Amino acid sequence: MRPVTSRALAARGGKAARQRGGLGQAPVQVLGLGLLALLAWPGSTLAAQPETYSIGVEDIDYLPVSAYRDGAWVGVLPELLDAFAADEGLRFEYRPLPVSRLLRSFLNGEIDFKLPDHPDWQNDKRKDLEIHYSHPLLAFTDGTLVRPERMGEDQAAIRTLATVIGFTPWAWQEPINQGRVRLRESLDLTSLLRQTLAGRVDAAYASIEVATWQLEHDLDQAGALVFDPGLPHARDHYHLSTLKHPTVLRALDRWLERSSDKVAAIKADWGIEADDPNGTDPRDNAD
Repeated sequence: MRPVTSRALAARGGKAARQRGGLGQAPVQVLGLGLLALLAWPGSTLAAQPETYSIGVEDIDYLPVSAYRDGAWVGVLPELLDAFAADEGLRFEYRPLPVSRLLRSFLNGEIDFKLPDHPDWQNDKRKDLEIHYSHPLLAFTDGTLVRPERMGEDQAAIRTLATVIGFTPWAWQEPINQGRVRLRESLDLTSLLRQTLAGRVDAAYASIEVATWQLEHDLDQAGALVFDPGLPHARDHYHLSTLKHPTVLRALDRWLERSSDKVAAIKADWGIEADDPNGTDPRDNAD
């Protein structure tokens, strides 16, 4: 892992108390204040639209991807969108929702954007809807983590698998459906990792980047669980999605293309390589 700096280092501290629940209860962070039309960033295609947009996010601690800590939403994805909003003269509100509720709220039109998203996540619920997706924002690998002494075991040796409530481990779906693997769901990733470290489950299924971060920075147990590439896993990218504002997404796509240095710097600040590999299976980490 590359060394982390600035905002990422600040995020290593204790977790801030986070409110959970509906739109009226969760903390809302207004970021990317921008300027009014006459003072907007030169060349902005959206300078005449300084209204506030709501972004639904997963109410879980998921650094380095996203988390609510010390009174602010931090991580690679919110910081990318904050930088875009500042350059384009936009306002974003982050509205945290439980993973199991976020997609429903998005499809019901209660929020303007969903972050993160992917067209293949629970795609049966997206039928007949015209959902727009941004270009890829961040690569992810969802995979199976085991204790080091179990590295290289056959898939049949995994009988209990932990994951976060609301996430679907598609790569393991067949053995789960056949009853060969029992799924244990946890409220958050920290609980999931602790179960696996204690041997209460055989393996954990989660974002490798996030699990690695939390093992090192939150649990002070770097390397205590390892990713086994011989077990089911998936690689792809996170996107921003909307039903209502495709113009904003197209502006984001253009910003990503012309701001590659800024994008790379934000990722490097969180210890993520800029040249993320292309994914091979878009179905995982489905919420």
